Amino acid sequence: MGILQKLDTNERKAFKLHLLYSGLDGLVRGALILNQFIFIKSLKGSNVQLSFLFQFSMVVFLFAMLANEIMRRYPNRKKLLRTVGLIARLPLITFAFFPAIVPEGLSNHFHILFLGVFLLFYSSQIAVIPSINQYLKGNYNHRNFGKLFGYATTVNKILMMVSTAGAGLLLDWNADSYRIFYPAVGILGVISIFQLTKIEFKHQVEPIQTPIWQALGDSFKRIFDILKNNIPFRHLEIGFMLYGFAWMSTHAVITIFYDTGLGLNYSSVAFYNNAYNLVAILVLPLFGKLIGNMDPRRFGIITFGSLMLFIAFTGISEVVSTNFDIVGLKIYHMLLIAVVFNGLFMGSMPLLWGIGSSYFCEPNQAADFQSVHLFLTGFRALFAPIIGIKLYELMGFGFTYAVGIVLLAIAILLMIYSERKFPKEA
Repeated sequence: MGILQKLDTNERKAFKLHLLYSGLDGLVRGALILNQFIFIKSLKGSNVQLSFLFQFSMVVFLFAMLANEIMRRYPNRKKLLRTVGLIARLPLITFAFFPAIVPEGLSNHFHILFLGVFLLFYSSQIAVIPSINQYLKGNYNHRNFGKLFGYATTVNKILMMVSTAGAGLLLDWNADSYRIFYPAVGILGVISIFQLTKIEFKHQVEPIQTPIWQALGDSFKRIFDILKNNIPFRHLEIGFMLYGFAWMSTHAVITIFYDTGLGLNYSSVAFYNNAYNLVAILVLPLFGKLIGNMDPRRFGIITFGSLMLFIAFTGISEVVSTNFDIVGLKIYHMLLIAVVFNGLFMGSMPLLWGIGSSYFCEPNQAADFQSVHLFLTGFRALFAPIIGIKLYELMGFGFTYAVGIVLLAIAILLMIYSERKFPKEA
């Protein structure tokens, strides 16, 4: 790979480990893309429980500040992350013991166990995501940061596609095959964290004497200070709040729409997911270069606009429902257009969400800024998914999609205003 020849020895080593981590993480995430569809189609979970399942993947970020404080005072980051990986991800092995046919009277118990295992799985993110920024910020030159992050994310997406396609085929062959691949996903998830922690951690951890609850209060004070004093970053986070509500309130509803509205099977859902991931892979290298040379708020316009058009064309497919079948896949014309925009969204969002905040801070502030970002992600996850489900149950698919589109339009206008009125300092 030509890029490796242009890196110094330290960057090259970090990049190779970052690629390995991203690849394994892609296999894990690809197998979990159908997670919500499995829950409603194979396990017959309720709509509200489905909203909780999606909510868990984000609401854990409410505890990002607490996790950051623990990590700030823990000297051995490698040991901490590996312990978190074992505790949070190995419980996926539990699914190997799920019965092929869940007894009628015990179905709700298994639904709760399913939700509990994934709440634990997602909780590892509050330690892993801020650490990724710290690991990479200490090893990547700022000039190469976006580019290398983009390449690693491309590898992540490619292996995610392979994993999603495999999971879809397995589930159409046997709807209970999640009992086979979920345990494998748990083991791979642990291995991926072990690979990440092989990157040299250069952030100095200084002894902290302040009690953790007082320090946590100081952390929340830093949140308000950062948001108060850094206007461009504050505007970006408001844009994220609007985008986040739009995405979280429609995501689970779209999963229901695929099942009850369009009658898709597992392979069809996997096809649409892989189609947008293919688009994401094609645009990631370009977006990786763009975010390194573009104000994150301008980049956010691309991201928010793409999601807005994805939601719009998904909604249109309910009205313009022309479709055709090919090798067991049900292909809707409007959904094909929708997945192109979803691919643009998925190609840009990992970059904007993962490293956008770091453009407004110094390297030693990266964890604090990302923790603010993660906390606000968790905050909006408290109410957005369940509100989306209730909007759908009361008003239907179309109205729910329309609310998301309006919120994204407001976010785009805010990004335009912010960049013009408060240009980023050099």
